[in-house]
Amino acid sequence: MKHLLDIKDLSKTDLKQLFERADKLKALTSTERIQRLTGRQVVCLFYENSTRTLLSFQLAADALGASVFNLPLQHSSAQKGESFTDTIQTIAAMAPDALVMRHPKDHVHRDIVDLLPENVHLINAGDGQNQHPTQALLDLYTIGQHKSRFEGLKVVIIGDIKHSRVAKSLIDGLTTLGTSNIHVYGPDHLIPEPYTPLKAPDMRAALDQTDVVVMLRIQKERFEQHESLHIDRWFAQYGLDQEKLSLAQKDAIVMHPGPLNRGIEISSAVADGPQSVILQQVRNGVLMRQAVLDCLLS
Repeated sequence: MKHLLDIKDLSKTDLKQLFERADKLKALTSTERIQRLTGRQVVCLFYENSTRTLLSFQLAADALGASVFNLPLQHSSAQKGESFTDTIQTIAAMAPDALVMRHPKDHVHRDIVDLLPENVHLINAGDGQNQHPTQALLDLYTIGQHKSRFEGLKVVIIGDIKHSRVAKSLIDGLTTLGTSNIHVYGPDHLIPEPYTPLKAPDMRAALDQTDVVVMLRIQKERFEQHESLHIDRWFAQYGLDQEKLSLAQKDAIVMHPGPLNRGIEISSAVADGPQSVILQQVRNGVLMRQAVLDCLLS
């Protein structure tokens, strides 16, 4: 693996090898781990706000011994009128070992990968509404810690599917690993055409005997002017509470990529309850991003 741009670029074997690498890194002492990427340099370039992804990449690189640099856009030459392409070429000329980039434009990483020299590895930290491969990796890794196999699982993803690169990446990854019983649920206008065959008829059918429940944030910042949203009615129709969760399997796990909107997408009782693995996802985010960096750079 030279770059990580799209979860669909990874085979079932690739995914399992990354999970195994994460397990091995987890078993190392901090002294052993910090020697893995000593002398390597990682640049983080985020054109969109982030807490979990940015910080977890920084912590992951640091834990492996790499030097990590965050380029804040508000202090960059983009504020002086420098073009996006010139920014990328400038960073590439400095020859870091890895460039971790988030950008609001779909497929932008495919557009710039040829601008990078051979020794610079590109990692997609989210591109528009298209892909978020490291989020899919940590989600899949978390599911694997609770479920013995991916085949035969029922997984439901609820909420704003249209604007969610998390949902798209997770569906792609689950499909690669053999999960065929995947459903989505949300307002019709927030489920794009490729996913309408997966739409459950109602919340009860979506949650019935489900093994994994993935709740999504409403991404209001991505809505177009003509798109409407009745936020006051969202929780009643699409939010997850204990009563609705009781329809799922007794050992079902509840996931959310964050940030949470409590009382809109999910109740606090569920988010903080025994079936929630939301904070485990956060912890696994650091570990899986360690695995990706280690795979690319070690």
